[in-house]
Amino acid sequence: MTTPFPPTSAPAGDPPFRVLSDPADLPAVPEEVPPTDAQAWCSFVVWVPDRLPTGCVARAGTLRREAPPGRPDGSDVGRSPWSRANPCAYRFEVVGEGRRLRVKQFLYDWAVPALDHPSLWRSRTSARPLDGRHVLWFGVDYLGNRGTSARLGRTMVELSVLDGEFTEEELLDLHRSLRPADADAPSRLAAVPFAELSYWARHHDVEMVVVPTGIWRFDRDGDTAHEGDWVTPPHHAALLGALGLPERLGGLAVDSAARFTNAEGRTEVEVLYSGGPDRGRELRLVAQRTGRGRLVVPPRPSAHEWATRTTTTLRGTTVWLGWIDEDHGPFDCVGRAANGVEFRLVSGSGVGLDRRWFESASTELLAGWDPPAR
Repeated sequence: MTTPFPPTSAPAGDPPFRVLSDPADLPAVPEEVPPTDAQAWCSFVVWVPDRLPTGCVARAGTLRREAPPGRPDGSDVGRSPWSRANPCAYRFEVVGEGRRLRVKQFLYDWAVPALDHPSLWRSRTSARPLDGRHVLWFGVDYLGNRGTSARLGRTMVELSVLDGEFTEEELLDLHRSLRPADADAPSRLAAVPFAELSYWARHHDVEMVVVPTGIWRFDRDGDTAHEGDWVTPPHHAALLGALGLPERLGGLAVDSAARFTNAEGRTEVEVLYSGGPDRGRELRLVAQRTGRGRLVVPPRPSAHEWATRTTTTLRGTTVWLGWIDEDHGPFDCVGRAANGVEFRLVSGSGVGLDRRWFESASTELLAGWDPPAR
């Protein structure tokens, strides 16, 4: 099957952080590294607390360095067993008498983050504002522990209570006290497009990881090398133009774009729009010609039990809309425009990213396809 999309090329050049050149150089277990030193190895801003719960101390953090895909001698060397990928991550523990928690930080870059707080996917969650932009999610994580999740800029911060008890106010205050380990890192990394930070955008020889991606079900193949062929501005224009996709959406600008094509020739375009002082506000748009990609319209619900789902009409088009928190997001909608483009739009969560904002962005998207293409 042929596709109507122009050729693209993956991001070129070295990433703006340090990496190992060979997976054989990975240590057997992640090493203790001070956060200021770890920042040079991380594709995300490393955050450290300047306040801790009463009677607690922070243990030394450990760094998982990035390396090309692979496992030396077949060993998992402290890595996830479901993939040969070796992205970077940073973690530390906070310990007090009879209680302990772990904080893990990384760039969630292998899929749209499931409901913006993937570690809490299987639980009912609630959100509280951290400041004027970010929210903290409370729930139960994949280990069965009480947990929280927040996206600070493009850093996924996942907390898991390993032993004992911490109050909600203690966890909230811990997150409110987080500061960049390197004061220059937020502005430096915010200047870099997502595709130049993403491990999966830079390594095409690593398997895709099949994970839930939102309120409506959307599946890509997971048994092959990653299909995404990413580009960054200004090289994205022809890719967006093939489907009439906008340069700006919901007050956000194109950050990176990709074409995903499987072995059967099914093709979708995915566009990441970002904005804000740390590029932390995001919309993800997946679009395809009717029936030619892997979007299914009408959509099927994902396995998430706690989402709200409905259908509504925006600019004369029926869309299937879902959300977790009507005031903070995240939102997920699917529809088929009058010009034959099927789409899925997914938002992050945050203060001000409410249903009115998301429906306005969705309406803006549909308006760009009027009148129907001939």
